[in-house]
Amino acid sequence: MTVLITENENETVLEGEKLGVSLKERIQGGCAGNNLGSHARDNPGGCAVVALYGGLGAGKTAFTRGIAAGLGIKMNVTSPTFTIVNEYPGDIPLFHFDMYRLESENELFDIGWDDYQERSGVCVVEWSEKVPGAFPPDTIDVYITVLGENRRQIEIKPVEPVKPKGAEPEC
Repeated sequence: MTVLITENENETVLEGEKLGVSLKERIQGGCAGNNLGSHARDNPGGCAVVALYGGLGAGKTAFTRGIAAGLGIKMNVTSPTFTIVNEYPGDIPLFHFDMYRLESENELFDIGWDDYQERSGVCVVEWSEKVPGAFPPDTIDVYITVLGENRRQIEIKPVEPVKPKGAEPEC
């Protein structure tokens, strides 16, 4: 687990960008971010999933703007609260979900969650606590806690891959 403290929104965006760069390298077959989820790499055409947790105003959308920048996406990233999902095209597209208005996991599957997971790209989900059973086992969990007006604690819990005894490291 990685625990970071940011002092302002720009720093929160920067930490998201670092994760985005690691995801991009991982998906494209590099070794950076080896402790990140492997869903997209091991399932060509699959979506790497980042589940964001945090209260209203915690910085989930700011963190997602950073992920988009790390993936090389130049578009303005906004909260999909009313649209449920925003799609941002790129070499590695970003699918930005907001579960705030959903009442159940069934509603997420009704809008095509399974289809998104089969697409190549990165799926970032805000308000993930509303759909806990919807994520693949290698989802990267990111918890953002408000510590003050602009100060945030960001905990990134990547998946620990299970390796057979005697297996060589990936890189």
